[in-house]
Amino acid sequence: MRDAEDPPTTPAEGREPRHAGHPEPFGPGEVALLVDRKERRYLVTLATGGTFHYHGGAVAHDDLLGAAEGSRVRSAKGTTLLALRPTAGDWTLKAKRGAQVVYPKDQAMIVGLADIAPGCTVIEAGAGSGALTAALLRAVGPNGRVVSFELREDHATVAARSIADRFGTHPPNWTLEVADVVERLPGLSCDRLVLDLLEPDRIVPIAVEALHSGGILCAYTPSVPQVMRLREALDADRRWGLAQTVETLLRTWHVEGLAVRPDHRMVAHTAFLTTVRRLADE
Repeated sequence: MRDAEDPPTTPAEGREPRHAGHPEPFGPGEVALLVDRKERRYLVTLATGGTFHYHGGAVAHDDLLGAAEGSRVRSAKGTTLLALRPTAGDWTLKAKRGAQVVYPKDQAMIVGLADIAPGCTVIEAGAGSGALTAALLRAVGPNGRVVSFELREDHATVAARSIADRFGTHPPNWTLEVADVVERLPGLSCDRLVLDLLEPDRIVPIAVEALHSGGILCAYTPSVPQVMRLREALDADRRWGLAQTVETLLRTWHVEGLAVRPDHRMVAHTAFLTTVRRLADE
């Protein structure tokens, strides 16, 4: 029996993943998102003859296999669960993690602010738990490329597993290296450079050589001193321009009939996002 809060087991190797809203019914090897009446979420890899156990009772996988997404299923105790395919946000929040993940609100801002588009070559440092990596891979599409560097082997292992779960295999346009980006970046070239590092200012002198003219660097930095040091390093080199630093605050609202008000809790500060353009050499 697998505990309800454990991460899902890896889907069938090489299985083409089905996105949320895919017209086909659930099949073996797929990961389903089960939502209870209190909107608690569980990721479950479906298998013929399998059983999902949680505090509301046992749910037979066979009751879900062949069912349409958006169906409801009953447990042995009579509780009801809603079955959906997980979104990128669900994967980020529920999948196994090693390092702190980049939350969906920041993933979206990074992809948007850094203009990460289909066909781009993106270098990422570090990979962490793979949440942002997955967002980058989806943004660049099959004709783009993502190269991820991660110093810690245990984090790289989690990232590799997370990407395999999300994409059904190791994407052919993704490279993961357990290495220091400071040592490996010289000699490489890219359209975008995404940094989630303790000292991103150390990367600035070599990042300017790796980025194509007109390319964008985006740094994810939780603290003010990190931002200050990064901006000082960028301002000292005339080959960088149009730098800006922002943060994203996400507030949900309670909407129930005429009772409409902001929720008491919100996802406030997680990190600052600094973007800057690589200018032509003078």
